[in-house]
Amino acid sequence: MVFKRLLGSLGVGGPTVDTVLDPGASRPGGTLTGQVHLEGGQTDFDIEHITLELVARVEAEHAEGESEGVVAFERFTVGGGFRLAAGQPHSVPFTVTLPWETPVTELHGQHLGVVLGVRTELAVAGARDKGDLDQLSIAPLPVQEAILEAFGQLGFGFRSADLEYGHIAGTGQRLPFYQEVELTPAPRYAHQVNEIEVTFLANPGGVEVVLEADKRGGLFSGGHDALTRFTVGHHDSRDWTAEVDAWVRQLTERHGGAHAHTGPYAVHEHHDHGGNHRSGPGMGTAVAAGAAGLAVGVAGGLVAAEVVDEVGDFFEGDEEDEG
Repeated sequence: MVFKRLLGSLGVGGPTVDTVLDPGASRPGGTLTGQVHLEGGQTDFDIEHITLELVARVEAEHAEGESEGVVAFERFTVGGGFRLAAGQPHSVPFTVTLPWETPVTELHGQHLGVVLGVRTELAVAGARDKGDLDQLSIAPLPVQEAILEAFGQLGFGFRSADLEYGHIAGTGQRLPFYQEVELTPAPRYAHQVNEIEVTFLANPGGVEVVLEADKRGGLFSGGHDALTRFTVGHHDSRDWTAEVDAWVRQLTERHGGAHAHTGPYAVHEHHDHGGNHRSGPGMGTAVAAGAAGLAVGVAGGLVAAEVVDEVGDFFEGDEEDEG
């Protein structure tokens, strides 16, 4: 986005900003690199700081129903403390480390429908303005990719992915939201569950894998949700197809009542459709975006997701709202 917005709070004749991310997807816990390109305005300006803000489109459930908004989940100051002469171009290279829980937006190059962005904030002469906004692409960590591929090998299909505002109780979650990858059941499990949701909570030591099953009701019982958690290392070498199949069997074969698994990798708990496993404040810092959600279609398996709406439309709507 070249000089996408004039810095409105600085008035006509202020500097312009364009942030260019280096090509290719980053990974959770990895580095994000690029350059912030500035062009001086009609007079000299003192650049106090240049800050990158990571933002995400997040869904929130509340008493009135469900809404979407934009949540900022990390900030990095990458430059500042210099004078930008009138009309002068100036570039600031940056390398920042992404949070381990940064959501995954793509798998094997196929977009999952999750919307992340990098917003550039420029502070000049006591005024701040959020200028350029760019799409952020995140590929999964190797162990995350191996687990998702194992689901595909077992016959599960990709349905959708989204970000939910709130906290999954009993986990080490640090961000104010979490990602859910929703999967259609493999044929062998179709009579037991309507769908399975996968959440990855990565940290420097490994990844918490949270599985949630929307279980079908029986002749004398209603449907309910079941939740289970496993911890895996970043460099674990396992037969992931067999491992994931065992996880799903444990999740689907349990009956009533919460209980804990004594092994080193699993803790189990139940919750109800009201989302009682989640905690945390309401929408809080989420700002209504006023943009249509992304539609995701499925064509031939777990990784074949096609984004129908342009990702940029969401961010442009957000900027108009902030207007």
